[in-house]
Amino acid sequence: MKPLIALKIDVDTEIGTRIGIPNLLTLLKELQIPATFYLSLGPDNTGRAIQRIFRKGFFKKCSRTNIIEIYGIRTLLNGVLLPGPHIGKKHEKLLRSIKEQGFDVGIHAYDHQKWQDGVTNMSSEEITSEFQKALNEFERIFGVPATTAAAPGWQANAKTLEAYDKANLIYASDCRGFTPFFPKANDKTYKTLQIPTTLPTLDELLGRPEFPLENLADYYLSLLRTDRLNVLNIHPELEGMKYFDWFRSLLIAFKEHKVEFKNLSEVVGFNKFPTCELIQQKIEGRSGKLAWQGLPVKS
Repeated sequence: MKPLIALKIDVDTEIGTRIGIPNLLTLLKELQIPATFYLSLGPDNTGRAIQRIFRKGFFKKCSRTNIIEIYGIRTLLNGVLLPGPHIGKKHEKLLRSIKEQGFDVGIHAYDHQKWQDGVTNMSSEEITSEFQKALNEFERIFGVPATTAAAPGWQANAKTLEAYDKANLIYASDCRGFTPFFPKANDKTYKTLQIPTTLPTLDELLGRPEFPLENLADYYLSLLRTDRLNVLNIHPELEGMKYFDWFRSLLIAFKEHKVEFKNLSEVVGFNKFPTCELIQQKIEGRSGKLAWQGLPVKS
């Protein structure tokens, strides 16, 4: 059996939208590889992420990945000393072109920083209101309702799952895990299918001595499974910019090893999926807790 890979592209910032997306579109079209783009659609308030300073591991990650070089000073001031540019209004033509070129599109967030750093403490009403802003902006740009979403920083819980169900999404990619599943949280099972990220992200590996960049392609190849879908989460700010050449070589290595690429949307109709608990736990290379696929729920 050939390994199956789905590319999940989370667009966090205005610079990732403006520079990273066009680079990735050109590359994916060249290599004829499908992908699902999850878009930040409202203000880019990246600078407010400074509040993560209190999370264990945040400084370590910043030093490993060289945040200033990747994002630039302008982006790191957005929402603090400079007004956060509104991504959807500023780049709606570019965003629309993603779908026009045949790629799947979904919601990453309205305000990426607000969701990633604040959703845990938001009420159900606040989450529904915040997500509705993204739904409205998505439909304004694309002319159709959104059918999928992927939470910033894999920050998901029972309240966010409820908001997805209310929006009648078909599937989401909010967590880390192993196989597609229907999530259960607080004794309730939700109808929006979760397709978890299964592979480590580049920024979780960068700068760690056990993972030199020149060996990462081989490392990713060693992680691929043939018995289940492999989901690779990338970011235009990294793989679409500073690490573009590395990412191109990774995709070529995948193709040379006869990997088959699928859209996340193609997975939805594969077969029946289990129900699993949605839990919170930490991961090496990232600060804070993330949503994870827990144990299957016995019927």
